Amino acid sequence: MKAKVDRSILNGEVLAPPSKSYTHRAVVMASLAEQTIVKRPLLSADTIATIRACRALGAVIRENGDSLFVDGVKGKPSVPSSIIDVANSGTTLRLLMAVSALCDGTTVLTGDDSIRKRPNTPLIDVLNQLGASVISTRDNGMAPIEVKGPMAGGEAVMDGSISSQFFSALLMACPLCRTRTVVKVDGELKSRPYVEITIEMLESAGIEIELVEDDKGHLSFIIPPNQSYELTEYTVYTVPGDFSSASYLLAAGALAGGGITVGGLFPNKQGDAAIIPILQDMGANLEWDREQGEVRVNKSQLTGITVDVGMTPDLVPTLAVLGALSQGEMVIENAGHVRYKETDRLHAMTVELTKMGVDITEEPDRLVIRGGGLHGASVSGWHDHRIVMALSVAGMVAGDTIIDTAESVDISYPGFFEAMKSLGGDITLE
Repeated sequence: MKAKVDRSILNGEVLAPPSKSYTHRAVVMASLAEQTIVKRPLLSADTIATIRACRALGAVIRENGDSLFVDGVKGKPSVPSSIIDVANSGTTLRLLMAVSALCDGTTVLTGDDSIRKRPNTPLIDVLNQLGASVISTRDNGMAPIEVKGPMAGGEAVMDGSISSQFFSALLMACPLCRTRTVVKVDGELKSRPYVEITIEMLESAGIEIELVEDDKGHLSFIIPPNQSYELTEYTVYTVPGDFSSASYLLAAGALAGGGITVGGLFPNKQGDAAIIPILQDMGANLEWDREQGEVRVNKSQLTGITVDVGMTPDLVPTLAVLGALSQGEMVIENAGHVRYKETDRLHAMTVELTKMGVDITEEPDRLVIRGGGLHGASVSGWHDHRIVMALSVAGMVAGDTIIDTAESVDISYPGFFEAMKSLGGDITLE
């Protein structure tokens, strides 16, 4: 599908979609517990992949209105009857690799072409250290992945530079092991806020995790054994709004808005809430009512700044477009791990913004963007939801922009184009 985007002036109110990160975790935790109601989940391609995978491991998950009713496996997932296909969801793959290591038998996980190119070696190595038997069937650290359990627990060291999802996976599964688990982080833990989300949710579900940081900044996770998820008698969990998806709405408001309000954005552990202070630092006319969960933003003259995205990799496409339409120079740094997402997003944004006339330089772990504007062009979304949404924001300023693989927004924000149209976005889907 292609999206034709023309110049737009946005006005009005819109509700941020539910968080994809919280929905993934809520579904997995509920599936490992007894009975849970997950209210206002995001039902997108990625989270539906997690629902399918959890069903394959024995959870009963029923949709009822805006809620999921989950009858979980009480800490004992069963060996699936067939291969688990995670489609395009890297989060599903990583979380379910660890959960399936709890099974007394073999689970095989695979996905689409993009998933079969994403690295998993650190998690494979640690699951093996903890007593499971895990292999990449092509011996390259990528899916298909074969996981034979049960893992027992123990001590392991894992590289923190590639994906925080590896750590979230272990934190969710290892409390159910029979032996105390200690996982030490080798180097910097990139995207740490996502791990903090996981710990926050685990604690609310009755799981104990101890995070230890020594005087040199080295992190370790200490996980007591034989725990259980205290979600019974249909405990209710409500998924918060998603700051990652809201970043496109807020950027569009700052660049093409006559005045828009985004609701459902309450303070929490989401690292991508950083989009709000970043926009403010760039000079955006923006106000956040934390009690009401509403952010109002108006069209603003922005100035480029330097942003470290070590903790907020999903903001990179949004920031690249903001930089292109700002005065001065925008530097997006500490971004090497962004190359391991659905696509190499540093390269993808460089290629596509260059087509739109942007002066952008790609370096190994950063982008340097000299702002000043852009023009319409035919660009590729790279089958990547975040690339498509960011380029759509650019197109509403530039006009006359055609984006292919526009259906990719279904991965995280199925209602994206409808939301933009409701605000006045001139978008035609073909």
